[in-house]
Amino acid sequence: MKSILVLKKEMVEVGRRMYVRGYVASHDGNVSVKLDENRILITPTGVSKGFMKHADLVLTDRDGRVLKGDRKPSSEIFMHLKVYQERPDVNSVCHAHPVYATGFAAAGIPLDKHVLPEVVIALGTIPLVEYGTPGTAAFYKPLIPYLKDHDAFLLANHGVLTVGEDLRKAYHAMEIVEHFARIYFVSLQLGRVQELAQEEVEKLIQLRKKFGIRPDSGRKTLR
Repeated sequence: MKSILVLKKEMVEVGRRMYVRGYVASHDGNVSVKLDENRILITPTGVSKGFMKHADLVLTDRDGRVLKGDRKPSSEIFMHLKVYQERPDVNSVCHAHPVYATGFAAAGIPLDKHVLPEVVIALGTIPLVEYGTPGTAAFYKPLIPYLKDHDAFLLANHGVLTVGEDLRKAYHAMEIVEHFARIYFVSLQLGRVQELAQEEVEKLIQLRKKFGIRPDSGRKTLR
């Protein structure tokens, strides 16, 4: 397990990358890392991820109570805590509003087509989760039915959520979602999206073991 200081440095760097890439604006987005079964580190509310400092990060218990830190945790902390509760294999959660992927979320269009081999291997399909009011239980409740089968989600009229066994994987999943959304958008503008044949998709799924990826991730899309 990495030290808290190392994890804080990595979280600050992820926040900076999300800001520079345009995945967040102003105080948007939130990132967390599970330290153990009782504690998580999470980004604060009201602080730009592009200008965040180590001291801004907040340590809380599994119920969201602040254990250490001078700021309030993200208002969406209970979404993070619910993910950790439902998925014991997940140790990091990223939430942001990348433009293209969020555009699909705002249009009510899931990224559920098998188009790019790299996306099939890494994430499978990316479902659209029904809208819920941010900062309330209604925000994360629609997510629960999808959590078991996916590692990346479009949040209707809101943004993107990604999870991973560590911070690097959770953040990289965010990059993959947005990159795929951009390419898919261009394909739609060109008037044709050529999907991979099912037998080719199955071959790609078989490659997941080689790369240490959950074999069942993203194989099921709820409608």
